[in-house]
Amino acid sequence: MPPVLAILAATFPFFALVAAGYAAARRGLLPPAAIPGLNAFVLYFALPCLLFRFGANTPIGQLLDGSAAGVYLSCGLAMVALALAWLRRCGIGWNDAAFAALVCAFPNTGFMGVPLVVALLGAAAAGPVILTMVVDMVVTSSLCIALSRLDGGGSPVRALRRVLHGMLVNPMPWSIALGATVSVLRLALPGPVARTVGLLADAASPVALFTIGAVLARSQMNSHERVPARDYVPLALAKLLLHPLLVWAAGHATIAAGLPLSRFALHALVLAAALPAASNVSLLAERFGAHTGRVARIILVSTVLAFFTFSAAVALLAG
Repeated sequence: MPPVLAILAATFPFFALVAAGYAAARRGLLPPAAIPGLNAFVLYFALPCLLFRFGANTPIGQLLDGSAAGVYLSCGLAMVALALAWLRRCGIGWNDAAFAALVCAFPNTGFMGVPLVVALLGAAAAGPVILTMVVDMVVTSSLCIALSRLDGGGSPVRALRRVLHGMLVNPMPWSIALGATVSVLRLALPGPVARTVGLLADAASPVALFTIGAVLARSQMNSHERVPARDYVPLALAKLLLHPLLVWAAGHATIAAGLPLSRFALHALVLAAALPAASNVSLLAERFGAHTGRVARIILVSTVLAFFTFSAAVALLAG
């Protein structure tokens, strides 16, 4: 099989599951009331087990890679700054601009990225990809939420407290930390517990991808306002094209400077940045009263186009 077809064959099942979830919700086969239940299963049961398993099987050095974190964080902040500059120049307020900027810098790492990149590069890619997820949850999201309060819609300090509370009750960072602790201490779960964790971890990828599609369909059905294409298509393209290009350039500059960053870790970072926008940003935008229509369309367009752009990124890195 030609390399391009082999890459498309590897990525197709992941995007096909997203499309299946979208179609199921749009055609009414999956009732809207069932979508929160799917989200809860993925967020509180399946995905934490998957992240725990990866964390427990990943050397701690990969989870604490300062060079990888610096490259990814600097590019995420650059994406936020560029998006904010463009949106503010278009006359968009801080609240709407901050969440539109966040969706340009926050890839769908948890629900899609970890299983997809690991399937393409192998289990060793879990460390860098999980690292990007921590950076986005802790730094990028907190910064954009604080910036969203500059319109006078509330105190940035109070907003950051809400973010901190959200992180404390989010099981994903705790799962990563617990897995890393198990890795450092070289512990092993009892057989029945390990098999239970394994069953839930194996369910994370298909259910999460299906849920992404259902969430996208629900967002589109609930959004009745008209949003001009110029308000979201350029931002979706920036997420898919500019973000990974920035990470690639910054990573090569880091390697050229002699800093400890492997090409394998850089490839994992680039593929993480090439993922579509995170679907949970629309929930954050809704919670803080931002323009959810623009955010939902950026997520939808980036997810549809990512089948082609992400596959192209894999092909270019493999070349």
